[in-house]
Amino acid sequence: MNIENIEAFVYINHYGSFNKAAEVLFLSQPSVSARIQTLERELGCKLFERLGRQILLTEEGRRFLPYAQQVLQVIQKGKQRIQTAKATPQELTIGCTVAVSNYVIPELLPKLKQKYPQTNFKLITSTTDQLLHKLMNKEIDIGFVRKVMHPAIRTVSFYEDPISLYVYKDHPFVQKGRATIASLQEQPLIFFECGSLDWLRIHRVFETLEFPPDIAFHVDHSETAKKLVLQKAGIAFLPGLSVHEEVMRGDLVPIYIPEVTGISLQTSLITLKEQPSTFATTLAELLHENDYFRSQQPDHSLLHSTI
Repeated sequence: MNIENIEAFVYINHYGSFNKAAEVLFLSQPSVSARIQTLERELGCKLFERLGRQILLTEEGRRFLPYAQQVLQVIQKGKQRIQTAKATPQELTIGCTVAVSNYVIPELLPKLKQKYPQTNFKLITSTTDQLLHKLMNKEIDIGFVRKVMHPAIRTVSFYEDPISLYVYKDHPFVQKGRATIASLQEQPLIFFECGSLDWLRIHRVFETLEFPPDIAFHVDHSETAKKLVLQKAGIAFLPGLSVHEEVMRGDLVPIYIPEVTGISLQTSLITLKEQPSTFATTLAELLHENDYFRSQQPDHSLLHSTI
């Protein structure tokens, strides 16, 4: 059954005139009449009758009218939904840990927006456990977290942030550029504890010392630890991303400690296995294009092959 024929029927009833309906539909009066005749043949009944100059519905026409109106309303709603979908930008919700939110996302998000200009991006910062829960509940689309394993998610190594000892620019260690773990016993230490298993390796190194280090400040945020070092309140083991700008300016200096070489914070990208995301691959490509990230990160061939 042709929708245009049903539309002509509804309009004729609404305006009470074949001529008026033809005008509104931008058709000729004979074309409207032909549509009604076709519809009447399909239904096997007459829909209108004339009473003088009036156009009235037949009994069959009155029965058919609410269904015809409903058909047009459903089609109109469908058109509106399509138009709304075209006009409304897609939204991608990204969950990430504090470190990623502070140091990685500001570098990647503007470039991601350039590649997907019609997409709006929403950022949620939380802990790894909370972000995993949000992903499972589909409250986020992609997550940047510490390494996790779960049968329902795809976990890929995304970035490794090397941990080094950082001191202020006129600290005695700067002259040699290196120190031993034993020499830290004589220094006030600002210990940044992020809750990652990677930090346990530093704790184990400390356990080899005859005397424990002097932990003057124990903090849970890298920015706090960094600012304390800049104020010369002590020295600290910190992830490279958190001090990148200060190192470039010469305000902080990395010191080589053989005993902690190779320790890094691992960031993984997680998505639901049931919802493969093209954004995940794009993020990996953007990370690889960035000079600083590329010099620090591991091989991402796995990411391209699994996402």
